[in-house]
Amino acid sequence: MTLYPVSDRFLARLAESHAVATQVQLFLTDGRVIELPHTGGSVTVDRGNAIRRTCSVTVADPTVIPRTPSDQLATYGARLRIARGVSYGDGTQELVPIGVFRLDSVDGNVSEGPATLQGKALECIVADDKFTSPYIATGTVVGAVAAVIQRSIPGADVISLITDTPIGSRTFDIEADPWAGAQEIAAAAGAEVYTNADGVFVIASLPDLLTTDPVWAVEAAEGGVYISGNRAMTSDDVYNGILARGENTADNVPPVQYLAVDNDPNSPTYWSGPFGRRPDFYSSSTLTTLAACQQAANLKLAAARAPNASGDISSLPNPALEPGDVLRVMHEDGSRELHQVASFSVPLDEGGDFPIATISAKEDA
Repeated sequence: MTLYPVSDRFLARLAESHAVATQVQLFLTDGRVIELPHTGGSVTVDRGNAIRRTCSVTVADPTVIPRTPSDQLATYGARLRIARGVSYGDGTQELVPIGVFRLDSVDGNVSEGPATLQGKALECIVADDKFTSPYIATGTVVGAVAAVIQRSIPGADVISLITDTPIGSRTFDIEADPWAGAQEIAAAAGAEVYTNADGVFVIASLPDLLTTDPVWAVEAAEGGVYISGNRAMTSDDVYNGILARGENTADNVPPVQYLAVDNDPNSPTYWSGPFGRRPDFYSSSTLTTLAACQQAANLKLAAARAPNASGDISSLPNPALEPGDVLRVMHEDGSRELHQVASFSVPLDEGGDFPIATISAKEDA
């Protein structure tokens, strides 16, 4: 999880007056690729949702609305590729992909338009392909997650950014959600699984705010991109202990468990401090060893402690962001903080703020 690779010129231009460049491509199932002139829309990215990316695109031309059976056949299963960037004014532009989506709906006035196209990122293909017979996941985290994904999307690219680890067998029942299964398997290694801006499936752990370098500065200063900011603290959904448990009778493995706690006396969520003991629990038959439980508990604890401070920042749009990215923020009063991105919405037009919700924050020295 890091800022999508862009040029230094791109990041500098975001803080300057510039012309926005956007691209929406419709990939129909009959092989045609259509460049869609569009008048607006947005891409929403939220790590709190099982399907991280969704899109809505407004098109003035009503002929994109399927009318005939052949139109419908070409549209069902079609995909959208969306990008946003900057035009440099010298005849060149730099576009950043912001998602690949399955087209789920097209609606609008068939005579006058406009038409609205809506889609979800490719996780939805896996989620919709419910198990019609019992499915057994086994082997390693990366291998098992890739197998679940490629069961629904043969040839799908799956990138692992974690250290692979063995798992116990896990049987999923008929009607179970395969995407939820993939997430459960990834969690055995304290990881997440999602599609990135290129439509590639990624297995990764949430970066640690305390050790990850910021990828972008959002500053209330001359030449900065800061518009406004709010700060909040809450203890809701904050845990200072994770008990990871595994029990796998199918593999004839005895139960194992490990309790990871915040044992730093200088931490505001110290296990034996005034915050109190607030454990959360994770169990899966994929955990068959004490070491596996320990790894899962420690990695999940790092994320569970994180959301004790949050912010809602509004800046000029940066389509290269990813959830988990760390931002250096300077508010109007001069205070500085590091924030970790949770969600944002990228507009497909010139106007509008760029709200960024964060999941954790700390003072920046």
